[in-house]
Amino acid sequence: MKIIAITGTPGTGKTALARELSLFTHYELVDVASFIKKHRISKEYDKNRKTQVIDINKLNKALIRAVKAKITQKKGIKGIIIDSHLSHFLPSAFIDACIVTTCSLKVLRKRLALKGYNASKIRENLDSEIFDTCLSEAAEKHKILVVDTSKKSAKTLAKELSAKISGKSSGSDPNLVRT
Repeated sequence: MKIIAITGTPGTGKTALARELSLFTHYELVDVASFIKKHRISKEYDKNRKTQVIDINKLNKALIRAVKAKITQKKGIKGIIIDSHLSHFLPSAFIDACIVTTCSLKVLRKRLALKGYNASKIRENLDSEIFDTCLSEAAEKHKILVVDTSKKSAKTLAKELSAKISGKSSGSDPNLVRT
């Protein structure tokens, strides 16, 4: 059984990829944003940044407990995909693979605007992508697979990734970079 973390700057396509990959692999999907709301893990609301402040240690402990319970309760689970820009903070001993989504700044700006992000929030996330924040943090703990979502659909990328995960892939793809 594999546990895969999918992380990346908000707007880079991690949730779309996680959903599609879940369909291709038949892995259970854990949407961390919903999990945080359901379990009230947020410490506070930052009005200036218009976002919840999350205690990463508390989140990690709750996620690990929930995933272990899910594995125990449901027999036959092939794997679990954890979708969040915070999933790379989980301990490396708990994660079998960490996929980091990236995209071009032009595509990211467009996606964030379509989601209704204000100018300062768009700037914050563009800066995060420019400085490879999620990628750098993930690389500190995990062996990562970097996926550029700028030019391929989530469905196409999920199909390619599911082949890699199952070991049925050959060759390399410039949109899938192992580090």
